[in-house]
Amino acid sequence: MDKEKKQKGFVNPIDPDKITENPHSLEYGHHVGSAVIKAEDVGKQKGRAIAAMEHQTDQQLNQIYEQMQLLAEQAKKINKRKEISEQIYQAKFRFEPIINHIYYLYEDEDTSHVLSIISPQQWGRSRTNKYNWIATVKLLADHTWEIIDTSDQTEEQNI
Repeated sequence: MDKEKKQKGFVNPIDPDKITENPHSLEYGHHVGSAVIKAEDVGKQKGRAIAAMEHQTDQQLNQIYEQMQLLAEQAKKINKRKEISEQIYQAKFRFEPIINHIYYLYEDEDTSHVLSIISPQQWGRSRTNKYNWIATVKLLADHTWEIIDTSDQTEEQNI
């Protein structure tokens, strides 16, 4: 009888809502040795995610910008090639240009253009101030002209 009285008189001080038969399903540690479980700071997670996203998109935008600059430079070079090719085909020359040979474009006193096989260095003493060297070019297979070198005056005129 003593045992029954003791059992009936025993009051468990732990709240029945906090007792479980399956402690592994609790969302918090149920004894002192349990792993520490902390609530996630959602704002901090979002902040890190946004920072990572901004870094990644900025990096991709910079790559696209560099590609655009490269394309713009290529377009300028093609446009320059086109201008020089037009000047050459409007120039005076008394020979048939051969593919992959180097030629020299000069501007005459009357601002007409002359294509020559003689380089500015080959004029020697006989050179007069009649011709201003504009560009050194090479005829390509598609009958456009590759610009090998240009004078500073030509560059300044096109800027």
